[in-house]
Amino acid sequence: MNPEVCEEERAKLDLACREWGFFQLINHGVLAEVMEKVKEDVANFFKLPLEEKEAFKQLPSGVEGYGNLFVISEEQKLDWKDILVCYTQPQTKRNMRFWPTNPPTFRETVDNYSSALKGVSTSLLGSLSHCLGLESQHLINVFGEQVQAMQFNYYPPCPKANKVLGHSPHSDGTGLTILLQANNVSGLQIKKSGKWFTVEPLPGAFVVNVGDLLEIFSNGRYKSVEHRATINPENARISVAAFHTPACKIIGPLPELLKGGEELYKTTSVDDFERGYFAAKLNGKSHLECMKISK
Repeated sequence: MNPEVCEEERAKLDLACREWGFFQLINHGVLAEVMEKVKEDVANFFKLPLEEKEAFKQLPSGVEGYGNLFVISEEQKLDWKDILVCYTQPQTKRNMRFWPTNPPTFRETVDNYSSALKGVSTSLLGSLSHCLGLESQHLINVFGEQVQAMQFNYYPPCPKANKVLGHSPHSDGTGLTILLQANNVSGLQIKKSGKWFTVEPLPGAFVVNVGDLLEIFSNGRYKSVEHRATINPENARISVAAFHTPACKIIGPLPELLKGGEELYKTTSVDDFERGYFAAKLNGKSHLECMKISK
């Protein structure tokens, strides 16, 4: 690529992460047939009878499997969706008990897609390192053998769509999220300056967003952004979110970015951060706010 074009694209990436925390990624190198196959197999899984899907249901207090997340009481209003969660990278994290066997190609499809997205995430971390003024391998090394988890989302239509939400407002408690909007039904919205903006599906593109951990690493230069999913009154919506979390044990602002400046976020363990994130019902960026150092 022409160096001037490369610098121009990095400037766009840096601006998107600073001002929006979201961007759409094209020319990412993932084969169209790999993307189409994952769309097909995920759609066919959610079409299965309930008893077949429940063969892969979550265990009590577990995250992986078929069901829902952030259920903390019988009184709360649940999000209008079904999900399937699987750890996909590294392979040693995989628990095949939660990987569907129907459609028959599901496991192979997700394996191929997962490997492709690992490459996309690594490439983005290299570009973001450059944007932050770091060595190109810096964030790649910080994330190490990054943990990838996939959340397959099915949002059924609802005649009273204005009465429900598919996904409550939240920011992602991970490093980097790569989302595939798997059909042409819109519903993803991001919050900017107190207003909600709809992210329309762009053919062949991924929607990428900054997670809470990347905001912490960058000491607030890059912002994780509150987002939600709305419901369509007539058509189901399907999406696939791939969350990439650093394999390091401790998170905090990168020392290389402080340069004598003020540290804005606490340093803590990844385990403690994740426990707090999953223990609370989704509520905007409330958990990340707890990580900020009071002035």
